[in-house]
Order: sequence, then structure tokens, then C-alpha cells
Amino acid sequence: MSGMRTFTAAVTVAAALGAGGCGTDQPPVCDSLAAVRTTMEQVRNVNVAENGLGALKTQLQQLRTDVRRLLDDTSAQFASQAQAVRTAAEQVSASVATARETPDAAHLGAVRTSLSTLQGSVRTLGDAMSGTC
Repeated sequence: MSGMRTFTAAVTVAAALGAGGCGTDQPPVCDSLAAVRTTMEQVRNVNVAENGLGALKTQLQQLRTDVRRLLDDTSAQFASQAQAVRTAAEQVSASVATARETPDAAHLGAVRTSLSTLQGSVRTLGDAMSGTC
């Protein structure tokens, strides 16, 4: 049970991104960025103890979908920031897979760290896009 609490804490510690969206007359990448921010917030708010790992899995799957769409929509102008998001998203997937196999404090902490890195990468991409969205 302490592993479950640790996992809940790991997800909760992932700091929230601003959930602000983009206007309707802006490029699709703005909506994609807003979707990633919203899903990151939902991942952060999953209470594994109450809702089980299935709820977290669902949110992580949605996050993967949203990140892929964001990367597809990102123009060459933001290529370096998009690559950082891609790399961070791959690390989240890898750390979650490892934690699934060995759900101990170290591996659950790695999930938290990778989510924080992804959050930072998305924030950096959002900052770069500030003139667009």
C-alpha cells in the first residue's frame, strides 16, 4: 500500500501547467498545446488511492495522444522545443513501463521526475509559441 501512496504522491507532485487555451482564430497548434496542458493537469489530479491505476492509465494514454498531436501540429519554427517535448514524452513512457514492472519507490520517483521534465519541456514550447497563441 505504501507503493500506492508513493505513486499518488509522485503524480501529485508533478506541478500543474496553466490550463489557458488559445483563441479560435489561432493555428491548430494552440489548441494542441492547450489540450496537453489540460491533460497534464488531469494526470496531476488523479487520485490513484481512490480511483485506481486504471484512471491514471487512461489519463497517461490521453496525454500520449495529446503530445503526439501537438508534435504533429508544431511548425519547423519550434523544432528544437518540439524535440525536447518528444524526448521527455518518450522518457515518461519508459519510466511508466519500468514502474509497472517494478513498482518501488525509486521507479515511481522516476515517473514523477519524467513527468516534471515533460511539464518543463511543454512550458518551454509554450513560451516559444507565445507570439503565436
